[in-house]
Amino acid sequence: MPEFDTGLPSTRFIQTLIRDKQSVEIQLLVNNKLSGTVAWQDTVSILLNDSSGKTVLIWKQAIATIAAGSNLGEPEDFEA
Repeated sequence: MPEFDTGLPSTRFIQTLIRDKQSVEIQLLVNNKLSGTVAWQDTVSILLNDSSGKTVLIWKQAIATIAAGSNLGEPEDFEA
């Protein structure tokens, strides 16, 4: 299993989303969209809490994009 590298920009981006409890929209490779807040991440997966109270485990290899912020669809700066 790969080691969890907290120095990677993608890891720091997701950690910022977790810390700030930002709303996210995750687009999967199969064109499904999931929205909610990220609870945690590890080397291979992300746990998403959706607005209906469901907890969804998502394999990172299935993710196409992650959009963050209150105005989803608009670019937003994050601390790198």
